[in-house]
Amino acid sequence: MDSLRTIENWPVTTAAAAVVRADGTVAGTHGPADHRFALASVTKPLAAYAALVAVEEGAIELDEPAGPEGSTVRHLLAHTSGLAFDEHRTMAAAGTRRIYSNTGFEVLGDHIAKATGIPFPEYLRQAVLVPLGMAATDLPGSPAKDGVSTLADLVRFAAELQAPRLLDPRTVAEATSVAFPGLPGVLPGYGNQKPNDWGLGFEIRDGKSPHWTGASSSPRTFGHFGQAGTFLWVDPDAGAACAALADRAFGPWAIEAWPAFTDAVLAELRGN
Repeated sequence: MDSLRTIENWPVTTAAAAVVRADGTVAGTHGPADHRFALASVTKPLAAYAALVAVEEGAIELDEPAGPEGSTVRHLLAHTSGLAFDEHRTMAAAGTRRIYSNTGFEVLGDHIAKATGIPFPEYLRQAVLVPLGMAATDLPGSPAKDGVSTLADLVRFAAELQAPRLLDPRTVAEATSVAFPGLPGVLPGYGNQKPNDWGLGFEIRDGKSPHWTGASSSPRTFGHFGQAGTFLWVDPDAGAACAALADRAFGPWAIEAWPAFTDAVLAELRGN
């Protein structure tokens, strides 16, 4: 795909990108497939997928208590537990605001570890990484932000999100639909959004503006971006997913480059 070559113009030292069709075939790649990049918050969709495996295995339930008073596993996944961004402090009653929270995912990881008797990084490895063949992916710390992976491994995850093998497709459909609709909140890097829609571990594009995906991205697009200069989106209307990894922290360069890149990818997929 010619559109993927535009990552060569990004002001970064190393970048890699790929597009995966809904049937799992790779439409194109550019850049080193096996270079390991810090994922930052693109760790969260992987952690969420492991949490959903735990739900399907019966180890936990989405609506069981977890986190602050009144909060559940569902609230933690949807950033509506009321926990602050990066500290163990409750800022709102559960279900009333969308407060993007690394702490919430760390509490979730601890909750799953306690329920299963398996440290969360090892649970993620057994539940998601090994079955998908993501051998280069590792979680050395927080389930919110410390994942490390490669383009080749994210291609495998992007294929899984579009044609699930580890989860019931209905579970993935629920996780990638809006949970607790209508709640306002701050989308990191992009300011207040009303509403600030999320699923269970996945951000939902809907009508957000500004946004890190493209102007032509469908409202059903879901995924995540990370402060390490990484993103993964799935656009069901386009029948494709895209992963991009870079070794420069998110900033004005990404705000400028990513939407144009995504629009170019979508235009090429549509034959425009």
